[in-house]
Amino acid sequence: DRVLVRVTGTDRRGRPEGSIVEVTERANTEVVGRVFDEYGVRYVVPEDRRLHTRIVLAGEPVSAGGSRRPRKTAGATPEIQPGQVVVAEILEQPGKRTLPVGRIKEVLGNYADPGMEIEIALRKHDLPFEFPQAVIDEAALLPEEVVVERDLGKREDLRDIPLVTIDGETAKDFDDAVFAEALPKGKGWRLVVAIADVSHYVRPGSALDTEATARGNSVYFPRRVIPMLPEKLSNGICSLNPDVERMAMVCDMEVGTSGKIGKYRFYPAVFRSQARLTYNQVWSWLSGASAPESEAQHAVQPHLKSLYKLFQALHTARGERGAIDFETTETQMVFNDQGKIENIVPVVRNDAHRIIEECMLAANVCASDFLAEHKQTCLYRIHAAPGEEKLKNLR
Repeated sequence: DRVLVRVTGTDRRGRPEGSIVEVTERANTEVVGRVFDEYGVRYVVPEDRRLHTRIVLAGEPVSAGGSRRPRKTAGATPEIQPGQVVVAEILEQPGKRTLPVGRIKEVLGNYADPGMEIEIALRKHDLPFEFPQAVIDEAALLPEEVVVERDLGKREDLRDIPLVTIDGETAKDFDDAVFAEALPKGKGWRLVVAIADVSHYVRPGSALDTEATARGNSVYFPRRVIPMLPEKLSNGICSLNPDVERMAMVCDMEVGTSGKIGKYRFYPAVFRSQARLTYNQVWSWLSGASAPESEAQHAVQPHLKSLYKLFQALHTARGERGAIDFETTETQMVFNDQGKIENIVPVVRNDAHRIIEECMLAANVCASDFLAEHKQTCLYRIHAAPGEEKLKNLR
């Protein structure tokens, strides 16, 4: 809560002391919790451990859009069972000697229901999991799956270049595609990194832009994604799915045999991903453990081999300039049909993961250089030198 405080004095250590005069703004107007029944009085115990006060339920239900104020009686809506998870709207905030009074706005279900922990987390952390109507209306006006010819404008046409996406098996949205080929006379490689051009569809000041700004990012749960943009964009027209035309912002660069990035340029383009590949699939081909099956997979093999050689050069260059590789083990949760965790397994990283990392780092280095060269104001993340104590502990 936001409060007005009157300073009344200082304590023994000289710190100011005071008392609350007035609560000017309430932090909690809705609370997610479980319903309990005690001696005929129903109340909600908040899931948020920071809230220590139970909420007494008012006796007469009011529809979500209704304005009728319920009577403060001990009863509650009979269809709600004790132990169920609900969202309670606070009708009367707590006083010095009184408990808060609320009504049930939404019944989420039973505590043991599959996915209930996600439903609770969404509301507990106030995550926006529903899009406003204005955003839905704007998204409805966008193309479904096909790039409209009039949108191409002066974009460079890369539809003949065999760009591919490489992601995890469970990925649903693909936002980067890569391509590499050897330059003549052994001068290194040409690396093309294509990033989905979301800005073509999300215009500044639009409802989509305003909502994306408010959300800031997508939120990934083990079995569900709360996207920053509606799925029509994130899984549709802005996802670099195979065999369909897509808008992209491209970083087209030359990388020498020593791993040093040479000339580069950025440009908007239209392209067509030739294949949706996975890390394990690519690594099994590169390591010789298996062979490609389809014609499309065979066609991209020379470019995957070029990508691997390019990665090795970039990786060697990183080592020579003293970059540290932090190899940590990520974990993945395996769920059963009831949505409960069956197992937690390590995610084994291979060189296909590292290929994509190095390609993205190379594109970022070019972007940083481009911004610095044009004196464009932007945020940089600076890794300051570690202090003596940290170095001592490391040694």
